[in-house]
Amino acid sequence: MAPVMQLESVKAGDRILVGGDGFVEIDENLAKTFKKGDSVLVVESTGELLLLPAEERKITADTVGEAQSAFRKMNSISDEQISKFFEQFAANLESDAIWNEVIAANNEDVEVAKKKGRSTTRLVANEKMRQGMISGLRGWITASSKRGAIIETVKHEGWSVDMVGAALGTVGFVFEGRPNVLADATGVLRGGNTVVFRIGSDALGTARKIMSAALRPALEEAGLPKGAVGLIDSAARSTGYALVSDRRLALAVARGSGPAVATLGALAQQAGVPASLHGTGGAWMYGSAHCNLSSFESAVECSLDRKVCNTLNVCCINRSRAAELVPAALRGIEKAARRDGQGEGIYKLHVVAGDEQCVPQDLLEKVVMVKRADGEHQEKQAEVLPEEQMGVEWEWEETQEMTLKIVDDEEHAAQLFNKYSPQFVACCISDDKEEHERFYSLVNAPFVGNGFTRWVDGQYALNRPELGLANWESGRLFGRAGVLSGDAVFTVRARSYVTNPGLKR
Repeated sequence: MAPVMQLESVKAGDRILVGGDGFVEIDENLAKTFKKGDSVLVVESTGELLLLPAEERKITADTVGEAQSAFRKMNSISDEQISKFFEQFAANLESDAIWNEVIAANNEDVEVAKKKGRSTTRLVANEKMRQGMISGLRGWITASSKRGAIIETVKHEGWSVDMVGAALGTVGFVFEGRPNVLADATGVLRGGNTVVFRIGSDALGTARKIMSAALRPALEEAGLPKGAVGLIDSAARSTGYALVSDRRLALAVARGSGPAVATLGALAQQAGVPASLHGTGGAWMYGSAHCNLSSFESAVECSLDRKVCNTLNVCCINRSRAAELVPAALRGIEKAARRDGQGEGIYKLHVVAGDEQCVPQDLLEKVVMVKRADGEHQEKQAEVLPEEQMGVEWEWEETQEMTLKIVDDEEHAAQLFNKYSPQFVACCISDDKEEHERFYSLVNAPFVGNGFTRWVDGQYALNRPELGLANWESGRLFGRAGVLSGDAVFTVRARSYVTNPGLKR
């Protein structure tokens, strides 16, 4: 067997093998940046080359190593100690003195993000976020755990086998820039697992403060090993690549959307690490010829209260009732934009090419002020969108935004969903039960409903603290739902009990 040689230098034009029968070439920029000790990762699905600096690789490896060491100690940690951690962490966040420290760090993060022209909608650590974190942590106290639980017993003559739940290992999270996800990540401790997470650079200062002022003291107070929760203390995006590529992980979870998550998923797959990917968000809705007008309008309004992954993104309307349903949809989005009197009622509409005649023509000419992450922009209130761009997720800030498409029936709506959507959330607004069944059987989605789209949330829908949501963009999920919860992060051991000493085969 040929020895594996250490890569010490690269030059432009050097070839990197891809998939056993292809290659990509090193470009000038990567060749100049590469230093001895660095690594080059190739995303086999796209051919993209990623530089992983030695320093970031070491920081990540050391943090995972500490979590692995902590996992070996978790077997001797009681469920009561784990509950004590969650309670103490929640109590620390309830302390005004500690929370003021967090706010001070968060204010700095927000200021830096604004100067960079970044979105700060989900970055601000307000009282609502604080209470959500506290509530989530206390939810983990009473959450079920498969650790040590007998899932099934199979009895035989002279012996039996118990299938017993057990901790899975170290879970790696790659989060976007939201401070509250730090509390989400600790949920895997409920089942005796440990966690390492990388958080977006925008929220890193806030995460550091939460770790030092609230989380680590709670670990110590409960007697849990220090490395049970590890933050990769680096703003470099490459640490995320290093984390999901670490074969010591039992599971990699990527929260966010778009190409970044796809890249993380591909790297995890190449390393043989099981992955749960959030993927692209954006929910779809179909307004049927058999729907109640008021119900449809309310469903649109209640699906656009804020921009998150399960927000309504594409609204399909039955052609035979377009004259009624289009105005209802526009009333719904306008009401959402008014935000109970707090907003101006301004929204942004994208009309799929060929359907322009179904919307008020003045919307195609009217110029409005649209509030985006980088500031306010004067734009046409409605614009024409090519059909092939129906899958674009509108990452709006304060101005509600969605796509409108006229369809022939539920089959047409399902066909477009399956072709262009991220295969995530599909809702059919109809009073016809048979139509619902047809729609359900046709759409390739893990979440299907008959009302507003924002129901897709682990805590809200299933009363379980949620670790992440997954779409079917890269295929259906093996043996689990699209909601990843703490009680789902486990493995199963088989344990036999022999009562007949002479048992043999």
